[in-house]
Amino acid sequence: MTTTAIIGTGNIGSRLAAALTAAGTDILIAGHEPADAEKLALELGSHARAVTLDAAIDQAEVIVFAVWFDTTRELVERYRDRLHGKIVVDPSNPIAPDGNGGFTKTIAADLSSGQLLAALLPQDTALVKAFGTLAAESLTTAAHHDPRVVGFYATDDERSGAIVETLITAAGFEPVRVGGIEASIRIEVFGDLHEFGGLGHPVTRTEADIAVGNAH
Repeated sequence: MTTTAIIGTGNIGSRLAAALTAAGTDILIAGHEPADAEKLALELGSHARAVTLDAAIDQAEVIVFAVWFDTTRELVERYRDRLHGKIVVDPSNPIAPDGNGGFTKTIAADLSSGQLLAALLPQDTALVKAFGTLAAESLTTAAHHDPRVVGFYATDDERSGAIVETLITAAGFEPVRVGGIEASIRIEVFGDLHEFGGLGHPVTRTEADIAVGNAH
C-alpha cells in the first residue's frame, strides 16, 4: 500500500478526496489554510487525515498537487529536494480567465504543464498527469457510471502509472494511458482529449480508444 496525499482543498482536491475516501482509500490532506484541510478531513471521516504541507510531502509516496499550475510549479521548486523517489500527480491546467467569461492558456501553445513540471523534478521522481482531463464537476457526476467514464493519464514511468491507475479506478473511472509526458498536452484544457477541448464531454472506453488512436 502506498500513502497518498492531496495538496489542495478546492474544487479538484475536495472532490477527489471525497471520491477516494468513499472507496476506502486512506489519504492525507494539506492546503494553504490548515483549517480548510482539517474541515475537509472531518467531513470525509476516518479515511482522511489533515496534515501540514511539510508532513504531506515527507510522508506520502504519491502526492497529488490539486492546485493551480503556478502554485504547483512554486511548490515543486520549493520542495524539489524532498520529492526524490516519489510519484507526483499533476491535474493542473495552465490557464487563466480571459476577461470574457472564458479561459486563455498561460504558457506557449505547444507546451504542456506536464512537460514543464517534469523538467523541474528530480530524475528519480515520476510525474503522472491525471485527474485534470475532466471538469471538476464531472469528477463527481460522471463517476461510477456503467459503462465507466474514462480517466485519461500520461506518464513515462509504467510502475507509477499502474499505481495511479488504482486511484483513478477507486475514484470511479476507467484509467486509459495516452502515452508519455509528451502526450500530456492532449489531456490538458484545449487538448483533443480534454472534456473542454476536442471531446466536449466525458467519454467511455469505446469512445476513448477511437479518440486516442487519432493522431493530433
